[in-house]
Amino acid sequence: MKQASFLLRGTAAQDTLRVLAVDATAVVEEARARHDLSATASAALGRTLAGALLLAQVLGKTDNARVTIRIQGDGPIGWIVAEGSADGGVRGYVRNPHAELPPRESDGKLDVRGVIGSGDLGVMRLLENAEPYTGTVELVSGEIAEDLTYYLARSEQINSAVLLGVYVEGGHVAHAGGLIVQAMPGVTNETLARIEGNIASMGSITDNLRRGSLLETVQQATEGLDLVLQSNAQPVTFACRCSEQRALASLTYFNPSERQEMIDEGGQEVVCHWCGHRYHLSPEQIQALDTPSAQA
Repeated sequence: MKQASFLLRGTAAQDTLRVLAVDATAVVEEARARHDLSATASAALGRTLAGALLLAQVLGKTDNARVTIRIQGDGPIGWIVAEGSADGGVRGYVRNPHAELPPRESDGKLDVRGVIGSGDLGVMRLLENAEPYTGTVELVSGEIAEDLTYYLARSEQINSAVLLGVYVEGGHVAHAGGLIVQAMPGVTNETLARIEGNIASMGSITDNLRRGSLLETVQQATEGLDLVLQSNAQPVTFACRCSEQRALASLTYFNPSERQEMIDEGGQEVVCHWCGHRYHLSPEQIQALDTPSAQA
């Protein structure tokens, strides 16, 4: 049984660097199973899920803040959507869960860039006045980590380094995680040079997770910079907000004759695109939508 996913928070270099890291292996494996994802689709969605969890910490202003990442490319996977919450919940899906390409010839790794293609990355979050704000940038690489780094610098004026990775073995997600190191006021050029050198020497985050733990990965990234971690790791879960009531409410967008057709056919199945859960709605439940009390 896989260890539960969790998130680490800390600072380094006398609070001039903010450090956030997530081991998302369990939630990405759950997403793979829920959506029957191919290996490359698992990597693409998994990186986006990890990124959404980290951005919810960086951009969220409240404990229940949510951040949604939407990637729209011209590759075979179509769009990718992931929603992360500051409380550690995450969910997401892709347009084509079975999208797949051969491994990259250069290194034999999954071709996430190829399966996404060229396009845009958008990040939606709620402002303090509860109004949604969406910032959009062009994809600079399709590798997602580099695209989020570019987004944070361009749209949020947050200089940071982002690492994301998913390793699929035997059709299952063996390792998945992410790391953000954010420059804070007062950071020195020497500190920035040290963190850049540390990250450059690390290699991919999945290689580090395969060799050791998330904690060891964070320690390597911040070597020589006096890392201080919060004592308690935050649990991370695949959490969807769907329900039978919401599934039933979705049928109100159909006209009465269409709902009658569903009743005549013995009910209707509604599938949540976020988590893949199937709701079987009975003719009696659908019929109740047209009663005066249901319309009140």
